[in-house]
Amino acid sequence: MHEPFLLELTFRGQPYELPAAFQRFGYTFRIVVTIADNNYVFEPDEEGQYRVLAGPDGAKPDLDLLKVVAERLQKLA
Repeated sequence: MHEPFLLELTFRGQPYELPAAFQRFGYTFRIVVTIADNNYVFEPDEEGQYRVLAGPDGAKPDLDLLKVVAERLQKLA
């Protein structure tokens, strides 16, 4: 479960392979996904949907891309 993996998805017609890794966090886990050399932390909420907890300071992420990443993580569960 701690092995890094590639998260494959399509966004705006372009294929992406984003490096990702699980991190234990208490009794649950988080997934760190690297997008354009920046790490974003995702975790499941109470309904099992993924949300972004944190990203790098000063980064201007594409919110639509983060939403697609969260949806893709949901499909892995």
